[in-house]
Amino acid sequence: MEIRNATDPACDSPSLHWTSTDGWSSVSERLVVEAPLAIEIAYERQGQEVRKVLAVTMRTPGSDEELAIGFLFSEGLIGGLEDVTGGAAAAENSRGEAIATWRVRLARAPGEELQRVSRGLITSSACGLCGRSTLEGLPLGGAGAVPLGEPLTCEAILALPGELRRLQKTFDETGGCHGAALFDAKGPLLLAREDVGRHNAVDKLIGAALLRGIPAAGKILALSGRASFELVQKAAAAGIAAVVAVGAPSSLAVTIAHETGITLIGFTRGNRFNVYAHAARLKT
Repeated sequence: MEIRNATDPACDSPSLHWTSTDGWSSVSERLVVEAPLAIEIAYERQGQEVRKVLAVTMRTPGSDEELAIGFLFSEGLIGGLEDVTGGAAAAENSRGEAIATWRVRLARAPGEELQRVSRGLITSSACGLCGRSTLEGLPLGGAGAVPLGEPLTCEAILALPGELRRLQKTFDETGGCHGAALFDAKGPLLLAREDVGRHNAVDKLIGAALLRGIPAAGKILALSGRASFELVQKAAAAGIAAVVAVGAPSSLAVTIAHETGITLIGFTRGNRFNVYAHAARLKT
């Protein structure tokens, strides 16, 4: 089953199915696709074009431009679309590797932040920061939540996971991908994205907001799973006011939420949730 340069988010796979009543049977299952994407930048320096691969991430195909733009923004390499002059898909990256590539053309040569961001490593679908030996250089400086326009109600918080779940079409097919959604303070859904990697889903969401001119600052990020520290960091970079997760947060996620002013909510299921940071934004 070749998926190296797949374009569809799901694929068919033969499988053996067993039940205690019927025994074994041959079936075809739908699987979420996990395939590599090279995120590459191109810019001019001293009259010469420079191309550089920043990361190769294992993602679900689709919304590759959003993923690349969201990654660059979350990592602090761009401050907005004014720093980008274009982008294009390619079948080969600057290293000569024949894998799907999204090349972002920058308006100017990057500065010192390029050394911090550039990893040159394959990152798994589970970890957006693999290959870093320390937390030094995470783009937290100056990042932080923008206040909500009005307090959050408990009822509005409880409704968010269901609204996100309703739009997870690839999850319906495969049961194998994460979702992320952007809401405003009054609850209406603005955008939603899916990916096999939770960090990719958030990068796609942030990139989509940038490309569509939808401000993420002061909004609510809903997550279909747990709230790890890199997801809260990405939210802080976008100025998101609150993160609402179906699963648990990590200890470092809570620390970053406290430091950046993000209201962090976890275990949002049924009729309950836990608040781990900045509960003052909730309407009691």
